[in-house]
Amino acid sequence: ISTFAYVGAKYGYTMLWGLLLLTFALAIVQEMNARMAVVTGKGLSDLIRERFGVRWTFFAMIVLFLANFGVTLGDFAGVAASLELFGVSKYLSVPVVAVAIAFLITKGSYRKIEKVFLLFTLAFFGYILSALIIQPDWPVVIRSVVTPHLRFDTGYLLAFIGLIGTTISPYMQFYLQAAIVDKKISLRDYKYEKLDVYLGSLWGATISFFVIVCTAATLHEAGIEADSVSAIALALKPLAGDYAFILFGAGLFGASVLACAIIPLSTSYAICEAFGWESGVDNQMQDAKAFFSIMIGILFFAGLLVLIPGIDLIPLILATQQIAGILVPVILIFMILLVNDRRIMGKYTNSKLQNLISSITVLFIISLTTILLISQILKMF
Repeated sequence: ISTFAYVGAKYGYTMLWGLLLLTFALAIVQEMNARMAVVTGKGLSDLIRERFGVRWTFFAMIVLFLANFGVTLGDFAGVAASLELFGVSKYLSVPVVAVAIAFLITKGSYRKIEKVFLLFTLAFFGYILSALIIQPDWPVVIRSVVTPHLRFDTGYLLAFIGLIGTTISPYMQFYLQAAIVDKKISLRDYKYEKLDVYLGSLWGATISFFVIVCTAATLHEAGIEADSVSAIALALKPLAGDYAFILFGAGLFGASVLACAIIPLSTSYAICEAFGWESGVDNQMQDAKAFFSIMIGILFFAGLLVLIPGIDLIPLILATQQIAGILVPVILIFMILLVNDRRIMGKYTNSKLQNLISSITVLFIISLTTILLISQILKMF
């Protein structure tokens, strides 16, 4: 949410066309994940280790852990900032949320936890309502969605890579596949999981769209650059009214709590699968010590760091999403090779269209990163 809000405040509607393309790519990539999970009954980390060996797996896990830990910091910043808007100190909100998440995941079953996660997604309606209250220039918004606009300055490219990293994030691929394995979904029920993936991708893109529209129509139009999570919401108040301010703050809280639970959980799933350790929220804590220890450790240390007075979190949030964006092609290449391996997938390999879209996605991100690196090198001379 912070990344999308920053993109809207800094660059207006100019990245909406990219979001549209990323939505199609996200749906294809997530469907590949779901299909691999149902066909093989194994998570992505597990398949990478079996197909590519321990060294590649270890490298992927180190980068994933560092990126996810940074993103979790940003998520706790969202918890703190959202409730500070309503007068609640971060020294109360962050510990309470961290303990509540740890208790829910260590004591609940997957089905119960999933229902709680789904309940928190209702908070995202706040961004849709905020945009309707703000009443942006919709013809301009629609033109921006269908008109490609790409600048080649460093700031824009970094923000665009961050947009990619938070839309097709590496953690999503590991989490989705592990969660489907955890739910023990069979091929017979795959059509429902496939629909779930497509609707989820569309829903995620819709919320991202409205967050960008909210800040583009207010902060960008007023020439205000958001330099903190709370500044984004506070700046909306005089520009969009109390209702939009309250809805944006509530949405930020719901999104932050959801991510604070999902990202440490996905990291734990990925690492445990990679090294063959017991994983899954339906396990007792004593039966999956590594799984629960990794998750609780991330919650504890990320929450603790956010409590440091005066910590500057927006640059940290953006940097972690940019790292995630740069990492995406590595994970997608693993996935494309795995999903097209008939020894693993049998007759359920990718279609030509799926391979085309996923390959273009990889090449596009690599091209952006290369352009960014070249521009940085040229600045040195």
